[in-house]
Amino acid sequence: MRLGVITLTLALAVGLGLSLSSAAEDAATPSIQVITKVGREGAGNAEAAAAWKTLVKSGPEALLPILRAVKDDAPLAANWLRPAFEAIAEKALAAGKLPTAELTAFLEDAKNAGKARRIAYEWLLKADPKTADKYLPKMLQDPSPELRRDAVEVVIKHGDNLMKAEEKDAAKLAYQKALTGACDPDQVDAIAAALKKLGVTVDQQKHFGVVTRWHLAAPFDHTKGAGWDVAYPPEKGVDLKANYKGKDGADVKWEPTTTAHPHGVVDINKAIKQYKGAVCYAYAAVESPKDQDVEFRAGCICALKIFVNGKEVFAREEYHHGSSIDQYIVKGRLKAGTNDILLKVCQNEQTEAWAQVWTFQLRLTDAVGAAVPFTQKEAK
Repeated sequence: MRLGVITLTLALAVGLGLSLSSAAEDAATPSIQVITKVGREGAGNAEAAAAWKTLVKSGPEALLPILRAVKDDAPLAANWLRPAFEAIAEKALAAGKLPTAELTAFLEDAKNAGKARRIAYEWLLKADPKTADKYLPKMLQDPSPELRRDAVEVVIKHGDNLMKAEEKDAAKLAYQKALTGACDPDQVDAIAAALKKLGVTVDQQKHFGVVTRWHLAAPFDHTKGAGWDVAYPPEKGVDLKANYKGKDGADVKWEPTTTAHPHGVVDINKAIKQYKGAVCYAYAAVESPKDQDVEFRAGCICALKIFVNGKEVFAREEYHHGSSIDQYIVKGRLKAGTNDILLKVCQNEQTEAWAQVWTFQLRLTDAVGAAVPFTQKEAK
């Protein structure tokens, strides 16, 4: 009889605890929903600020709902949600109430958003510095770019330490292991440089998934920016045998070029000729072994449009604002078989020395930044 009473009491206590926890999570939901609706140029900021203050009073039970609301493709909301999580987590950690078991389960579920998993990881690390030793060795292929980067960095440092100890064979193996997970250009470049010293050449173009072979057609008129909205013949269909009348009556035809740059940079000035107030089209054909989601990661010093299989997927009209690999990331899709990629690269008429550069680059990756499988076809 007494055992039954104890069992009933425990059951009621557990049930009540779950109910209270669930109630606390439910209480946080309205605030989270307001925050996730925040928009560009300050839209919803006042409402989000009020909701944020309410949310941080919700206590540790709100931590998991906040993480579940953090999405990789919603950076504005994440900028509000992360500080709320940290404000709650800081107090919970100090009071010994950080829900480490729940955060661990969230981290280990690779289906959760990468940014959210990284937040969970950082606070587990605050609670236990050994968290890095437990998880990072297993994260070289993690779908979270941030967690993968941390994992790669650990292996690079291990290789560096082996080099300092003159253990070159072991260092070589460490760097090669790091390369299997490396996607960020700075890490790949560092690994390639380290391996080069050890007599190993890394095919960075292949590793990055850059498009190296192009056909260029220029110049089309872009005086005073007029060519940005003009659909010149290449936008209506690429014919590599065609001849066009271009800027100031110039004869324009497609010229093949191949870049040897490790990041796939194409210098139009060198490949064709230096023009100002002009449009250059760049065409490449790639063969995909299957239908696959990809990211078109481009860098361009000037205005750029990207067309994939005849459809415009990206446009940004800016000039001489700097250029870098992965400057623009565009989600898209390659179909099984041949895919046509057309870039429209516009050059303005600025006369400053620093405004003479005319370059672009493109690579094809997955959501983490790793090269997707494709080959370049001989364009005809």
